[in-house]
Amino acid sequence: MFRVLSCIFIEHDLRYIGCAVLACVAGAVMTVRLFSRVRRGGGVEKVIWLLLAGFIGGATTWTTHFLAMLGYLGGGQAGYEPALTFSSFAVAVATATAGFGIAAYGGRSVIVEAGGAVVGLGIAAMHYTGMAAYQAQGVIYWDRGYVIASLVFAAFFGALTTNRVVRPTTHFCKYFSILAMILAIVTTHFTAMGAVNVVLDPRIVMPDEIVPPIVLGFGVLSLMLILLALTAATYLIDARTTKAAVEQYRRLSLHDPLTGLSNRAAFNEQLAELAARPVDLSARVAVLSMDLNRFKEINDVHGHAAGDEVLRTIGGRLAQVAGEGEFIARVGGDEFVAVKQMHFKRSDALSLANRMLAEICKPVEWNGNTLSVGSSVGIAFYPGEAKTADDLVAQADVAMYRAKQSGDNAICIYDSSMDQAARERNALTMDMRSGLAAGQFELYYQHQNDTFTGQVVGFEVLLRWNHPTRGLILPGEFIPIAERTGFINELGEWVLRTACAEAVTWRNPLGIAVNVASQQLADPKFPLKVRNILNETGLGSDRLELEITESGIIADHQRALQTIRHLKNLGVKIAMDDYGTGYSSLSTLMSFPFDKIKIDRTFIDGLAINAQSAAIVRSTLILASSLDIPVLAEGVETDEHIAFLRKEGCMQVQGYLFGRPGPRENIEHIVNGKIGPEVAKVA
Repeated sequence: MFRVLSCIFIEHDLRYIGCAVLACVAGAVMTVRLFSRVRRGGGVEKVIWLLLAGFIGGATTWTTHFLAMLGYLGGGQAGYEPALTFSSFAVAVATATAGFGIAAYGGRSVIVEAGGAVVGLGIAAMHYTGMAAYQAQGVIYWDRGYVIASLVFAAFFGALTTNRVVRPTTHFCKYFSILAMILAIVTTHFTAMGAVNVVLDPRIVMPDEIVPPIVLGFGVLSLMLILLALTAATYLIDARTTKAAVEQYRRLSLHDPLTGLSNRAAFNEQLAELAARPVDLSARVAVLSMDLNRFKEINDVHGHAAGDEVLRTIGGRLAQVAGEGEFIARVGGDEFVAVKQMHFKRSDALSLANRMLAEICKPVEWNGNTLSVGSSVGIAFYPGEAKTADDLVAQADVAMYRAKQSGDNAICIYDSSMDQAARERNALTMDMRSGLAAGQFELYYQHQNDTFTGQVVGFEVLLRWNHPTRGLILPGEFIPIAERTGFINELGEWVLRTACAEAVTWRNPLGIAVNVASQQLADPKFPLKVRNILNETGLGSDRLELEITESGIIADHQRALQTIRHLKNLGVKIAMDDYGTGYSSLSTLMSFPFDKIKIDRTFIDGLAINAQSAAIVRSTLILASSLDIPVLAEGVETDEHIAFLRKEGCMQVQGYLFGRPGPRENIEHIVNGKIGPEVAKVA
């Protein structure tokens, strides 16, 4: 160690050392960024990024070496043999490209580290080739121990460079990767220089054909300028690519990929904007809600491809119907909504409803079959009895269900007498409270799997209600009621406590993901409740992941951020659920310290049928990778889904392809037995 320090501070001009370190740091930052892009890319793009990473990585090594050598004072009169000098540059670029290529195409295996070791040993090979070009007026002796140490440092830090990029454990791993590459270059160079002992001999005649240090200095300076230009160009390309991805994602995320209509997120934005305007009693807003009659029968008889064709055709027709001040969206399944802005009489809204019904009722031809559907339309007005945008939509839904009772293609306008649904909700609310005390609720578990191995990595905890008279009730029916009545806090706490108590008994310490409702997150005592549950059950906080939707944080941004920080201080992980379906998912993602993103199943469903869904998923993965946030894709049901996600580098998946949600006994063999890819796929 003393010999290396002596070499640095006594045998070198520190001004050159400073320049070498600056070049090394700048090049390492760019090289690691490029290697990360290589891992995410595919096809020709992947090769281009690889060649650029190899060139900048090799040029960084070469520039650092010769800048430091220009400051070397231990050799007296010196120069450089031209062929070996240029060969050392070729060695640096070739080995860096080869090593990064091995690591980039190595999947998740140890080949990743092997590729990094090749990069590191390439640094050493470049150094010793460059030293072979070094011509001094003396005899050069080498200390074998320092030479071996330099090779060990090179291989170790090179492997660590690729390891931290491919196997990140924290958000800071990309910085550790940059540091590892810097150490690979610096430790190799100065340890190897510590091995050098030049015994001056004035009798030795210097060769005529050598590159003087001043000429080499101009060459190194030129390469540095090229390197800086490439770095600036790459940053610009990277920034433009990210900006384009964000813009494309923004555009695509507001449209339904199947029909081309606006989606729920766009509808919510539009409605919120209209509701925020000053109230004008003479020019109201109407919301029209409708779904398709007999659509389920078409799916059952002719298959989902026929159903998709019906939705696609009707969506195209409805898009042609909308006129000035009219907005139509598909908000899910066979559900459509429309907004009529600034209308002055009810007949304006009725006219839009009739035009939409006329297009919906036109037959759809599919594979020689004539498919026909109908619809019922509910209409609600604002200002009116609705106080909020959510109330307005709910009233339109109530009116639609009343219209269904009147027969096909009926139109119904909401009025306050439509309270039957409210009475049913009240009855269900009372049953829900007594049902929790009576043990009618049960936890179900759905596998979360490693995309590449299929191995179970955790479970999402789901809730089911075994009602004594209605049978099994799914969350989509009772959770909204629990949220409206405030019972969700008590119900959510029961779910969290029960899930933690069950998970702590498992032999295999797999993680659990539990959904958190917006009202729970708004409770200032929620972090304390979580801490108490963890203490009481004995579950490690690192095994608990809380899933939060954007609706849970948009109402009170600052309080939600404070609550999430308290939860993370406990060691609990925070996941953003249903990513892409919210009001402003991108800004939310940038504002909150999420540990995971869950891509909503609606985007995965569309992967096989159109390019828009694929573009949305791909953009999400690129953004998440830039932020070092792992991604889990929901709704993975086909081999095509998993193949796409593997290609794009999504690390975790969840869906029926790996197993349907089931009670505790269905996962007993996993949580208390051997875990393996074959077990996960069969389960």
